[in-house]
Amino acid sequence: MRNVLVTGGSRGIGLAIARRLAASGDYNVVAVARRESEQLAAAVAEAQRRLHFRTCDLGVIETIPVFAKSVRDEFGAIYGLVNNAGIGTDGLLATMHNSEIEALVRLNVLSPIILTKYVARHMMADGAGRIVNISSIAASTGYSGLSVYAASKAAVAGFTRSLAREVGRVGITVNAIAPGFIDTELPKSLDQEGRRRIARRSALRRLPEANDVASLVEYLLSEGSRNITGTVLTVDAGSTA
Repeated sequence: MRNVLVTGGSRGIGLAIARRLAASGDYNVVAVARRESEQLAAAVAEAQRRLHFRTCDLGVIETIPVFAKSVRDEFGAIYGLVNNAGIGTDGLLATMHNSEIEALVRLNVLSPIILTKYVARHMMADGAGRIVNISSIAASTGYSGLSVYAASKAAVAGFTRSLAREVGRVGITVNAIAPGFIDTELPKSLDQEGRRRIARRSALRRLPEANDVASLVEYLLSEGSRNITGTVLTVDAGSTA
């Protein structure tokens, strides 16, 4: 089985990705988060040793090189890296605290770049690998109150395209997925009418789910996607159509 590292794997999209890949039977999945959630602990117990949790605060950049080495030392070659960890702090730029802006950019941009650097080095030596970065439709569509978040996700898209050029010659693909408003990740404060209002904006009149993103990640890790690289694939039920 091939090893896949999934960051932000304790909940939401990251947990859905980790579960789906482990259930496929093709991958040994290492889910990374600051702490193990109850949902992740249950998934690990169900996965029959195909899903593992390892702790790392990816916001502390200087710990990333040691963490990447420890995962490789423990599990062996890493075939897939899914950069999903991130924060979605919203707020008008004029009133956001500088520390909030810095934390968002550190976790959403700097952290996945540094982690990818240390994982991709070994992928290049191995002559194979798949990197999937989680961006957002906010990277290309304006939303009031999401300017800093949108900037971070646009950076992920640009990073994806250029890195694909750098590592393609040694057999590594690099792609990004841009989810829309995912049903399970909408704020709990949003009532049913609010959810329906968002859904009505989409071509399919529904909200995508975390497992829709997970299924696309699974495809991008598969042999069938071997000639797909340097692209951003949208999963938003047609919100941006």
